[in-house]
Amino acid sequence: MQAVDNTSGRAMYWGTGRRKSAIARVRLVPGTGQMIVNGKPGDLYFQFNPNYISIAKAPLETLGLENEYDILVKAEGGGLTGQSDAVRLGVARALCQLDPANRPPLKIEGYLTRDPRAKERKKYGLHKARKAPQYSKR
Repeated sequence: MQAVDNTSGRAMYWGTGRRKSAIARVRLVPGTGQMIVNGKPGDLYFQFNPNYISIAKAPLETLGLENEYDILVKAEGGGLTGQSDAVRLGVARALCQLDPANRPPLKIEGYLTRDPRAKERKKYGLHKARKAPQYSKR
């Protein structure tokens, strides 16, 4: 969905990403390529970890648009790993709204797939989800 920002008149593109228990609401705005997560610069929020930053910006780099759009993110839940993956999915979805021709290269790279893996619940009679008490023969 394309929206127009009332204050600046610029086009905005939205995308929501999820991973584990993390949710990221992403806006793409034409700009210089900076990322702002929860009001902080992206590199500061992701603790200057190049892995998290490159994961979050990967869809833009795939299309060669890393210096064309600013990424504005509201992230909540989970940890930094889940949030960076959620941002990646949100950015990819927003890029599909920007231009439907962006979809095939993002799909090939796997950026439009929501990772379904999550923590398995603990079962009764077990220590954890699958760890059983020690077996005693006698």
